[in-house]
Amino acid sequence: MTALRWTVSDSLVIAGRSFSRLRAQPGEIAGYLVFPIIMAVLFGYVFGSAITLPGGGDYRAYLMPGIFMQVMAMTATAAATAVGEDMERGIIDRFRAQPIARGAVLIGRAVADLSMHLLSLASMVAAALVVGWRANGTPGQTAAAFGLLALFGFAMIWLGTYIGLFVRSGSQADAATFGWLFPMTFLANTFVPTEGLPAWLKPVADWNPMSATVAAARQLFGNPGSVSPAWPIQHPITASVGWSLLILVVFAPLAVLRYRSTSR
Repeated sequence: MTALRWTVSDSLVIAGRSFSRLRAQPGEIAGYLVFPIIMAVLFGYVFGSAITLPGGGDYRAYLMPGIFMQVMAMTATAAATAVGEDMERGIIDRFRAQPIARGAVLIGRAVADLSMHLLSLASMVAAALVVGWRANGTPGQTAAAFGLLALFGFAMIWLGTYIGLFVRSGSQADAATFGWLFPMTFLANTFVPTEGLPAWLKPVADWNPMSATVAAARQLFGNPGSVSPAWPIQHPITASVGWSLLILVVFAPLAVLRYRSTSR
């Protein structure tokens, strides 16, 4: 068996192991499905008509792509916590003792994590449609928007995995990611346009990778967007792809190297 086929085969086994663990924890599956629905309904109904966008436009249509991005961004916390828990229980050490392709353990986990968060995203989209959100772009543009969200989520998984390999418990991993990730979702155009931010803070929000992904999703969905003159907001699709690939090419190799170095 070639190295590539070996890695793919082992990755699928690891992904299957993650799915099997979830089947034994229905409460966790319910969390993936129910929490996004609560978010969509809460923001859609409670805030959907309470906030006015500068220049007009439906705030509910503006908001939903930001909530979609937030779901995918939180893959970093989920991945870090899961890896931290495996480190705490010694599961990672057991994997290291097996004749498994080294990258397969992390790749399999990443595939499983992405699959579950795409399920969460689908649940949220269904709820968003119920509260009145609509994608006004073409089918191709809509598919591209979801593709960008998935790419961003996959990149964030590798960032979270890298962090998780440095801690020894799930609680430490959660604290190491959520503490900076959650504020970052607010220091962006997730909920409100960046135009209203202080002058010194606005460039930070405009160049936040999350802002580019949200702006790209809004553009492709045909939803109201920002009028910021910043380059990432004016070229959001290019910026979103660029940020996601940068995060991916930096943290995926670093995570694999960390996994290998701690196995010695």
